[in-house]
Amino acid sequence: MHKLVVLAVAGVIALSTAALGQQQGPPLTPVSGTVATVSDTEVDITQADGTTAKVMLGDKARFALVSPVALTDIKAGSFVGVGAMTQADGSNSAMQITVFPADFPGNKRSFHSGWNQGPNSTMTNGTVSEAQVTGASGQAITVTYDGGQQVINVPASATITTFAPADKTALVVGAHVSIRAFKADDGTLTAQFVSIGKDGFAPK
Repeated sequence: MHKLVVLAVAGVIALSTAALGQQQGPPLTPVSGTVATVSDTEVDITQADGTTAKVMLGDKARFALVSPVALTDIKAGSFVGVGAMTQADGSNSAMQITVFPADFPGNKRSFHSGWNQGPNSTMTNGTVSEAQVTGASGQAITVTYDGGQQVINVPASATITTFAPADKTALVVGAHVSIRAFKADDGTLTAQFVSIGKDGFAPK
């Protein structure tokens, strides 16, 4: 599925299957909240509604530390994944942007396609050819991908983040997390991608 910004490449955690490519296989179940308890094999998450979700931590789980960045940190040449909504006038308005680290060691897949946030949602992965240009709706970036180019408006409400690879030790009590997990027929959740907020940040 396409999600924030969110594919694992060369053993590095995918922040979100949207930003890093299309997830193959069964749909993943999102779990987000605050770490209540954690062990080598399981993490318990206190969700926004107060309920607890138990998520198993298998050998295939991949982890990333997520932190916010400013629009001004996006430069020409930056590789980004942008989840956006197409507006009535045909323009694109960003909801979330994932900025790939400059030294990201994997294959940055470039594409433009539909997203899983509704019929008017899109996901664009590509290289910024023009950044922080003042457009009709404020600031905008131009993203070039295989086969095309998109000008995407970036409202103040857009979430802009970057990430760094991590491991299970980054899961500590009180940390904010966003997990994509496989859900078995018996309801058991097994983490595939675990985004951990850095310094109190709450990833989506």
